[in-house]
Amino acid sequence: MKYKQLLLEWNQKINLTAITEDREIILKHFVDCISIISVMPFPKSASVIDVGTGAGFPGIPLKIVCPEIQMTLLDSLQKRLIFLQEVIQQLALSKISCVHSRAEDGGKQKEYRENYDYCVSRAVANLAVLCEYCLPFVKLGGMLIAFKGSDAEQEVQQSQKAIKVLGGEVIEIKQIVIPNTELQHKIVFIKKMQQTPIQYPRKAGKALKNPIN
Repeated sequence: MKYKQLLLEWNQKINLTAITEDREIILKHFVDCISIISVMPFPKSASVIDVGTGAGFPGIPLKIVCPEIQMTLLDSLQKRLIFLQEVIQQLALSKISCVHSRAEDGGKQKEYRENYDYCVSRAVANLAVLCEYCLPFVKLGGMLIAFKGSDAEQEVQQSQKAIKVLGGEVIEIKQIVIPNTELQHKIVFIKKMQQTPIQYPRKAGKALKNPIN
């Protein structure tokens, strides 16, 4: 509830969310983010990076319900990171850090590249582009967990080449229904089977303009 209060206060100053009703925030943001735990509980020692975290989704709700995991929040907009630092401080969260970087740059840096057990991402890009943003961060044997809509299977089909080139393999697609609503989404689990070739991710904007296909 403290997170919700901060979200609404800061949303008046910077654009964080279009969803502003209390019940909607709880269901469409918080419950939506933590619903993954029902199908994929994180090991306590897991290192997780949330790429394109925005207002902290899904990273902060996951950190609140899984306090033992090591969480990194990555975003390209400094103003959002100032908000996230305030949330971390107000909620007294530990083992969590913020990184100011574009995914394309962070994925090239030694301290982040292939350094995480899990990468999570929600509402960032189509799957082919998302894999180029995210898979470079994932350790061999680790997992990209992508929050997707009802057309997840179609995205997977269209992204087969990108997933393979970047070292991934789709393990499964799980459908999640949000309790007490008509909301449902799908979560795509992509396991890192091989190291991502050194040329990926490409420079900022390249993946979006010219996805691997």
